[in-house]
Amino acid sequence: MNNEIIEHKSWWKRNWKWFIPLIGLFLVFIILFSSSNLGNHMGGFAKAYADSELSKNALEIAKQNKRVIEVMGDLKPIDNFAILAGEVMYSNDSKSVDLYIPVEGSKSKEASMDISADRINGKWNYKKINIRIKEPVEEKEIIEVIKQLE
Repeated sequence: MNNEIIEHKSWWKRNWKWFIPLIGLFLVFIILFSSSNLGNHMGGFAKAYADSELSKNALEIAKQNKRVIEVMGDLKPIDNFAILAGEVMYSNDSKSVDLYIPVEGSKSKEASMDISADRINGKWNYKKINIRIKEPVEEKEIIEVIKQLE
């Protein structure tokens, strides 16, 4: 029998070769994320995702527009993933928002809804709601549901 003592290496001695580059990569990612506006955009998406009233009320207003009904048909409800596919820009301490989200109608045209709104006394006051028809190309059109007053 062999009575030699087996010496086990510590975790650090066994894993330092992959752990240090991983930490370096993680730090580079944190620095790039914090120095870009990606963090602000992610926060804007989270706010818009949480405040579904903003897009749902705008959709209900757009559904009442005769031209929207004529061109798009019946607008389908906006799912929460549509907000992530769009663009959100909050300003004025999150009391103003510009939101661009894809919408679908029963006539299967590709369109976006542009929303500009201000939060006044806890309710959204819409300054502008536009439906932009993008596809088919020959039918491109902007339908002004609520016109922004300059």
